[in-house]
Amino acid sequence: MKHKLPSIVAAGWLSIAGVFAFAQSAIADDAESSADLPLEELRVFAEVFGRIKQDYVEPVDDRKLLNYAIEGMLSGLDPHSAYLDEDDYRDIRVGTSGQFGGLGIEVGMENGFVKVISPIDDTPAQRAGVLAGDLIIRLDDQPIKGMTLDEAVKLMRGKPGTEIRLTVVREGADKPIVIEVVRDIIKTVSVKQRMLEPGFGYVRLSQFQARTPEDMLTAVGALKREANGNLKGLVLDLRNNPGGVLNAAVAISDAFLTSGTIVYTEGRIRDSQLKFKAAPDDVLEGAPIIVLVNGGSASASEIVAGALQDHKRAVIMGQQTFGKGSVQTIVPVNERTAVKLTTARYFTPNGRSIQAEGIVPDIELGNVRLTTGEESSTRLKEADLAGHLSNPEDNGETSEKGEESAAKTDAGAADTDYALSEALNLLKGLAILRPTST
Repeated sequence: MKHKLPSIVAAGWLSIAGVFAFAQSAIADDAESSADLPLEELRVFAEVFGRIKQDYVEPVDDRKLLNYAIEGMLSGLDPHSAYLDEDDYRDIRVGTSGQFGGLGIEVGMENGFVKVISPIDDTPAQRAGVLAGDLIIRLDDQPIKGMTLDEAVKLMRGKPGTEIRLTVVREGADKPIVIEVVRDIIKTVSVKQRMLEPGFGYVRLSQFQARTPEDMLTAVGALKREANGNLKGLVLDLRNNPGGVLNAAVAISDAFLTSGTIVYTEGRIRDSQLKFKAAPDDVLEGAPIIVLVNGGSASASEIVAGALQDHKRAVIMGQQTFGKGSVQTIVPVNERTAVKLTTARYFTPNGRSIQAEGIVPDIELGNVRLTTGEESSTRLKEADLAGHLSNPEDNGETSEKGEESAAKTDAGAADTDYALSEALNLLKGLAILRPTST
């Protein structure tokens, strides 16, 4: 049915009789309605609408006012529900495929400011030095306070090649930091891989897009070939991964699990009550996994971390995650617009809700960066002592070159990344303890 409210509003004001007519019509036509519409609040809405139409300093288009009302209604529910106009709807559809315009940051609202959930890998924001947890308080010369999230996001968008100045407040900084970012077309590569040391692989997931599971399996296959079929362990890096497509998170988890629940969701409607199970295969065939997370790991990242943690398939290492445990559904209104609505909460296999809590790592690490120090020229070794005994197995070259090669391998793996260095050390220990099949 089509309610009468839009046609009444289009006339420029709502009479009390009109409100009653709308409410009574809606109730009469909706036999499953469990409660009457709040008529007093509808009177207030009608009164406010009429006052704006009559008294506001400038004429306001009816459609614009109704859009404002819809946006306010959704933004008041939670930080993730929103009305998607034509531009927003197009961007979100393109974004899940891996290409969109902007700065390259996942954002939310906190205390009236824009909070950076995480910068996306290899984007202008990350290269300019934007960090997870930054609070953006000013865009160019415009204060953020008082803006909606949509308004702030629209200001951050723009023509590729144009510059925007972000003023951010950062924990530990004495004063606000000004960061200049040049807008660009964001083409995200959500999966990267490399070998840390012979037999020990590294896969970085920066987002969960539609193609991410397929790309991750390709990456693991490449690591296996490089290890001649003997991949002893894997570091899965989900740090600063803001999430993405739910089905991608399920598929990534399923790649490492052989049975049991991956995640389940609970909501008010039947379609939001889902349970996902693992298929009986493991792409790593039981090899140990270390999952790296931090405060920028959110949503789909937390699904993967929670599933692997509950099944004791991986050791979760790092810092407590963001805590976004809700599912948003994109509901098209027409061909051009849609509603992004929070429809469910998701739970880990053991029934944990991550909402506003996050995943607590099995091994917590501080936010530390390593720097390589210079070898002291005055430090003595046995080989420096006059008349030292020679090593009977030393051919004069092997020992030094072997040590140099090992040092380069370790430095190449994580010379400034403390968490990755710790993950690699633990992974090697777990690989030693793993039973070998005969």
